[in-house]
Amino acid sequence: MPSAAKSFFWYELMTTDVDAAEAFYTKVIGWKAEPFDGGSAMQRYVVVKVGDRGVGGIMALPEEARNMGMPPAWVGYIQADDADATTDAVKKAGGKVHREPSDIPGVGRFSVVSDPQGAVFMLLQPNGPDQPPVAMGTPGHIGWRELYANDWPSALEFYSGQFGWEKDMSVDMEEMGIYQLFSVNGEQNGGMMNRPPHLPVPVWQFYFNVPAIDAAAKRVTDNGGKVVFGPMDVPGGQWVVNCTDPQGAHFGMVAPMR
Repeated sequence: MPSAAKSFFWYELMTTDVDAAEAFYTKVIGWKAEPFDGGSAMQRYVVVKVGDRGVGGIMALPEEARNMGMPPAWVGYIQADDADATTDAVKKAGGKVHREPSDIPGVGRFSVVSDPQGAVFMLLQPNGPDQPPVAMGTPGHIGWRELYANDWPSALEFYSGQFGWEKDMSVDMEEMGIYQLFSVNGEQNGGMMNRPPHLPVPVWQFYFNVPAIDAAAKRVTDNGGKVVFGPMDVPGGQWVVNCTDPQGAHFGMVAPMR
């Protein structure tokens, strides 16, 4: 386990239409999009920003992933002090390595892994210094991280052991089961629950902060996306909505009650 708890700090959309995804999210979330110059050998990569700070990236779904049947999806990166050692630790704890650690010139060293139940995430050992934390609720940034697991208690045990996450409060959602919150370095960071029947495999979902949920949901449908659940109010005085973009990638949005 790392000396300090580690969490997701970068988010990447792998999609079948980079141009369409860029247009959709800049209108819906309000991001500014900029091309990333990684050299001629690197495929096109669009960085999405809030002000001058990068939040995530958009890239074409790799051919290897397409051939494996992976649909367009948002994937999160967990920070690693040592990408090689952390990748090896994930494997020893029952996870799977989908891509061994390799270097991204000018960015850092990364790998693609999944937890023991199959939820995919990435590890990144960045070259540069850590950026200061962003206040919870800052528009355009990620406000929540949610894991739909086969068995959330064992999933929490895995992530706690690997990254130092801590069990927080839980919410009884009756027929949907227990929703278990987790904290990272003393701050609530996300939640876990057993996946509902309509989700075929365990998966992470990420929620973007927006100022007002109804207006944001309308921007989704106005720009070709779908609202698949909500809006609904959740404990803590917030509204959430689950959506898909025009290419089918799932995402969520979260906003304060007003």
